[in-house]
Amino acid sequence: MIVTTTPSVEGSRITAYHGIVVGEAILGANVFRDLFAGITDIIGGRSGAYEEELGRARETALSEMEDRARDLGANAVVGVDLDYEVINNMLMVSASGTAVTVG
Repeated sequence: MIVTTTPSVEGSRITAYHGIVVGEAILGANVFRDLFAGITDIIGGRSGAYEEELGRARETALSEMEDRARDLGANAVVGVDLDYEVINNMLMVSASGTAVTVG
């Protein structure tokens, strides 16, 4: 599956559009509490544990989006956008794009 933030795949022609696909992952309030309890992980102003948790959430959102595109018969997702939102002490990571077939 080709996943790109660009509106097309260089060297390939889009032959079919299948619609918008989205994937989400939510980190609960406990994640923040647990991560900040291990404050000793912070080196140089960065928290490895927090970054690892965010990375996992991002990968989950992208994977979910790819699965939905695949279910529609697509072999690529173009125009991908990643968003991070805080909702009631939870962090939501969402990935969205347009499922397409390129040839």
